[in-house]
Amino acid sequence: MAAPMELSCWGGDWGLPSLHPESLTVMAYAKFSGAPLTVNTVNKSWRTPKGDLPVLVSEDIVISQPAKILNFLRKQKYNADYDLSAKQGADTLAYIALLEEKLRPALLHTFWIEAENYCSVTKPWFASRIAFPLSLYLPGKMSREALNRILLTKGGPPLYSLTEVEAQIYRDAKECLNLLSKRLGTSQFFFGDTPTTLDAFVFGFLAPIYKVCFPRVHLQEHLKQLPNLCRFCDDILTCYFRLTVSSHSPAGQDTADANLQKLTQLVNKESNLIEKMDDSLRKSPQHPPRKLTTLKLAAGGEESSPMSRLSP
Repeated sequence: MAAPMELSCWGGDWGLPSLHPESLTVMAYAKFSGAPLTVNTVNKSWRTPKGDLPVLVSEDIVISQPAKILNFLRKQKYNADYDLSAKQGADTLAYIALLEEKLRPALLHTFWIEAENYCSVTKPWFASRIAFPLSLYLPGKMSREALNRILLTKGGPPLYSLTEVEAQIYRDAKECLNLLSKRLGTSQFFFGDTPTTLDAFVFGFLAPIYKVCFPRVHLQEHLKQLPNLCRFCDDILTCYFRLTVSSHSPAGQDTADANLQKLTQLVNKESNLIEKMDDSLRKSPQHPPRKLTTLKLAAGGEESSPMSRLSP
């Protein structure tokens, strides 16, 4: 009998099983391959996450990062790519690399850098699912890490200002969405009628852009002009997560939005002291800020992002 497997990940909202791209990717692949995962979503009653999510635990084995988790599931005979040819396997790696290079920076910017989105949606949503007192600190840390990651990968010449970087990452993201739409065409999934690893990654990246109700929806507007990609997300939500797809807000959304607004005010007020303390620590001689040749990183540039780097 196979050992039980438990997946710890961020929870969902707006009709999604998770708002977190990496968590969505693993959850979708498990559905596609039939892997029997027990899913534990992060909430205030659960332990505060100390590492990158999602995390898979099977007996004494603990695995993080989607690519490693998917490899582990394949070794357990849960393989969604069993029928793919060698060329299709190579195409999968190429398109995942494309998602990482072209789409992830815009996804990070939409959630964690765009001020209105971050203050009204991202920060209060994540803070509401993290135990106090880290709920006052961790979202800000994740935002700074997202900015540092964007600047480290996109902030070199000839892009010398944050405005230029932002414009370029959204141009790249739109180009990536157009290429995905052309590749998908009229097919149900990227390699025919059966979902694979590539479908899991594309769904993980696209679904949050498509469904989360942000005040600034620059990238979402472009995605909604590509109906086959929207249909792709809706089909997976309906068929594999048994979620009713609707263009309207989910039941109780108005109440949730009101609660988010109240929580935003509370979190912003209470986090001022924490962030000032953090700024003081990061400016101390023991913790010098990291330097970038052409751009100044956000204060306290951490070396890694909680958004796990996916390597095929």
